[in-house]
Amino acid sequence: MSGAKRGATGAFASGCACCGIDIHCHVVPAHFPLPAGGAAVRGWPSVVAADACHATVVIDDKPYRTVSDACWVAERRLEEMDRTGIRIQALSPMPELFGYWIETNAARDLVRYVNDAIAAIVGEGEGRFVGLGGVPLQDIDLAILELHRIVGELGFRGVEIGSNINGVPIGDPRFHPFFAEAERLGAAVFVHAVRPAGMDRLLGPAPLQQVLGYPTDVGLAAASVITGGLLQKLPKLRIAFSHGGGTFASLLPRLEQGYSAFPALNEIMTESPTMQARRLYVDSLVFDANMLRHLVAVFGEERVLLGTDYPFNFRENEPVARIEEALADANLRARLTFANARAFLGLDEV
Repeated sequence: MSGAKRGATGAFASGCACCGIDIHCHVVPAHFPLPAGGAAVRGWPSVVAADACHATVVIDDKPYRTVSDACWVAERRLEEMDRTGIRIQALSPMPELFGYWIETNAARDLVRYVNDAIAAIVGEGEGRFVGLGGVPLQDIDLAILELHRIVGELGFRGVEIGSNINGVPIGDPRFHPFFAEAERLGAAVFVHAVRPAGMDRLLGPAPLQQVLGYPTDVGLAAASVITGGLLQKLPKLRIAFSHGGGTFASLLPRLEQGYSAFPALNEIMTESPTMQARRLYVDSLVFDANMLRHLVAVFGEERVLLGTDYPFNFRENEPVARIEEALADANLRARLTFANARAFLGLDEV
């Protein structure tokens, strides 16, 4: 993982005005190539300029999202990082670029292109970016090959995956070989919501997918990791969940009670859900100081990571200030601001 080494250590002296590590930041390339052979591929993205500083991602001839050039311009990101007290960003694909729903070979080409775009920004970032790449998880063998490439060749610290893969929960045993390889390589896994379940139950405009659908799907994904036995099989796996773990902190007491009440649940889990949950990481992106304190109580002081969803509009604009508002203890603030992320990303190892 040599590509992550430059500037990643030695940057956290006491009193550093810019020391946070943001593990939840996205990249959209400035443009996309045509699919191999030039034939149309359903789900393949393109970019249409909106103005000098913005572009619209188009998928299947429909506008998906208008984004700023901070998605692909390193200098823009660095300016905002300096303003908000962030030393390092972990860059990952915009989730719609996972390509799980695209034909397999085309999906492989897409994620490789996006990962190479992330690597280019990391290279321009003066040591202040690390990479979390995408993989085509609809094909485990191809996903493992790309995992090896991004870790071994591009020097990424890990991988970002979706909360489900075409409707299949990530805790499903079919994905265990991929997670086993991530554990073996020491690669961090960051789980982000994508195409969430239950959209037919939401009443209102499209942004409710991000506001309500995302945390629901992330919560179910975290639960599947526990009920599917992943953490029992791979206890050294470093896995984090976006959006504060979504609804999982609220689901956990019910899961714990069910573990005691239903023999069927007790049979599939040799360790209580609460104990397993304290081996998960979650980010701090909950927009509320009380909820942030609750995450620390549920998951533990060493398991909550600063996250913003930069550079999208629906993000935490003052992440360090939010942590300072929520927590009085300076040592605990330091853990959430940067120390926990160093451990999650394996930066203490370089």
